[in-house]
Amino acid sequence: MNHMKNIQNDHIFFLSDLTGIPVCNQGKKIGKLDDLLIVEHEKVAEVTHVIVSRPFGYKSLMVPLARIDELKRDGIELSLQNLEAFEAEPEDNQVLLKDHILDKKVIDLDGNEIDVVYDVKLLLRNARLYATDVDFSRYGLLKRLGLRYVAQFVYHLAEMFKKETIPWTYVQRLPEKIGSFKGNVQLKILKEALPDIHPVDLADILEELSEEQRLAIFNELETDQASDTLEEMEPRVQRILISSMNKERVADLIDEMTPAQAADVLSVLPTDQAEEILDLMEHDETEKIEALLENQVNTITNLTTNAYIRFLPDVHTDLVIAAYRTVSQESDVLDYVFVVDHDNKLKGVVSLPELLMAKQSTPLSEIMTTQVISLDCNDSIADAEEKFKRYGFSALPVLDEEDTIHGIVPYRDIMQLEHNYS
Repeated sequence: MNHMKNIQNDHIFFLSDLTGIPVCNQGKKIGKLDDLLIVEHEKVAEVTHVIVSRPFGYKSLMVPLARIDELKRDGIELSLQNLEAFEAEPEDNQVLLKDHILDKKVIDLDGNEIDVVYDVKLLLRNARLYATDVDFSRYGLLKRLGLRYVAQFVYHLAEMFKKETIPWTYVQRLPEKIGSFKGNVQLKILKEALPDIHPVDLADILEELSEEQRLAIFNELETDQASDTLEEMEPRVQRILISSMNKERVADLIDEMTPAQAADVLSVLPTDQAEEILDLMEHDETEKIEALLENQVNTITNLTTNAYIRFLPDVHTDLVIAAYRTVSQESDVLDYVFVVDHDNKLKGVVSLPELLMAKQSTPLSEIMTTQVISLDCNDSIADAEEKFKRYGFSALPVLDEEDTIHGIVPYRDIMQLEHNYS
């Protein structure tokens, strides 16, 4: 029999949407959904069985998800011939989402409480159900209190009730002997998992923490990741975090950014703080940063970075690949190798995929693109925006009349930073 045939794909549920819904077998109600049994994988937890509670005198059922015909928010449909065959209780080493996860604490690296898990986000895909996030929002709490309709109304009106979740990827693996109703299972953002979290996601997580907790976790980050994460934070959080940090540390982080990114972060600070940090920085392009802070962007050169990868035309591909890991650490532009002569005149460009696919010991001159789309030193921000939109490159070189490179403009610095340079 083809079970799960009526279950929609790519559908989002929350655990609170499903617990308590009626379960019917061959059109007759037999009980209610009590819980979901999961098996943990590396990045998600997969639901393997549903636990069905039945009226007094009848044993609970453990029904494999694959035996469900239809799963909806208003009920579950089964077509089982012998219910007794599914009578069972979860074993001690099996994890139940409601019993073992809900109402447990979310803690930070130092064991400080962040919040409590009010709900679990579930994704139904290809007839398989996954637990993807833990929800510790006020919205989740209102749903748990039976105020779901109020929660939905408020959710659409107030930003403060937005869903706040942590991906299951960053939940510590649960113990094998978990036991039921012990209340001692804690979810934790693992220190060793921090390097694997994308700066955008990490910024979202840190923004939800208290100032003390945020600073404790942020201080665990390596300089590169800390710099990228700081850049992704909301201006309000940037101000609070920077005010709590050693100014030398802040200067080190901003040194890792392009001039436009550095100006974007410094612009949220009071003028005296920004100037103090600028004085401590070792950035070789502080004049550009200062010009951006003063909105002096009459030419594109104030947005350029000189941290890019460049080699001479006769350098072979295998040497470039061998050196890439080292030179890329000091570069703001990673997708392209710019081929220049001894006077830094641009001769061509090699994209990273072209470099990796080229035969060994091939000179860059043989694989480089010589018809390079570029910007002129006198171009405006609008000119740059138009070329990025038209050609889709992630960075463009800025050249003078003699084709000398005056820097590289990353796409992100033009299109995504919050400064209004126009």
